[in-house]
Amino acid sequence: MTDKLTVSVLGTGIMGAAMARNLARAGHDVRAWNRTRAKAEPLTADGITVADTPAEAVRDADVVLTMLYDGPAALETMREAAAALRAGAAWVQSTTAGTEAIGDLAAFAREHGLVFFDAPVLGTRQPAEAGQLTVLAAGPEESRPVVAPVFDAVGARTVWTGDDGGAGSATRLKLVANSWVIAATAAAGEVLALSRSLDVDPNAFFALIEGGPLDMGYLRAKAALVLDGRLSPPQFAVTTAAKDARLIVEAGRRNGVRLDVAAASAERLERAAAQGHADEDMAAAYFASFDEPA
Repeated sequence: MTDKLTVSVLGTGIMGAAMARNLARAGHDVRAWNRTRAKAEPLTADGITVADTPAEAVRDADVVLTMLYDGPAALETMREAAAALRAGAAWVQSTTAGTEAIGDLAAFAREHGLVFFDAPVLGTRQPAEAGQLTVLAAGPEESRPVVAPVFDAVGARTVWTGDDGGAGSATRLKLVANSWVIAATAAAGEVLALSRSLDVDPNAFFALIEGGPLDMGYLRAKAALVLDGRLSPPQFAVTTAAKDARLIVEAGRRNGVRLDVAAASAERLERAAAQGHADEDMAAAYFASFDEPA
């Protein structure tokens, strides 16, 4: 099969827009759709066709890539596209959908003759824009050459976790990874909040741990967003992180594991959103430590 594909990108938020641009730069024919069309319009400058409906976007597509808010949103959008889907097309499902939704998504793919790939990604705005995401993928080995050019365009590495997308092995690994990301972000915010309340210079803490096993680049990066007031545009928004935290808690509950840190992190993120930080970087969970504006 030729490496030049017709790719439909459904969902052009922070991640989807960046992925669409990198697909176009790689020479693919890209069609994009977003529920709010105005958010997709800037993609026309990159030679991407913006469609009015999901069905218009997916017509004759070799690969359909979904990067939407959650599993139900991905399923609803694909149902809207159903009449125009080409049997045999590959569906690269990159929405962080959670374990409960994967079965419904895979069932839809079977009903419509689609080759289903469970393919969430690791990374935020900057690696997405640079085409340096890590793709976690599960899907049939014989169809992987079809989607390889897509993964190569959006990511620096593809980690294959299984040959059955419907089993959700890639999604499960994504939730494990995100549990660490969310916990580390919450810890960074609480370090800054406690430092402020105790009149401790945060730089004294960073100097204390510098070069040792407690030091971490991610901690410093998230703390810097708060300290430097660079929470917008977000790398990973508060509302999306809160949704992922709830998916993690639910996945644990369904498998007999209580995840107290993830549950507390979800509550912190939701408080920050209620305080007006919903569209800022998830590091803004820092503000949830204060009853009054910090």
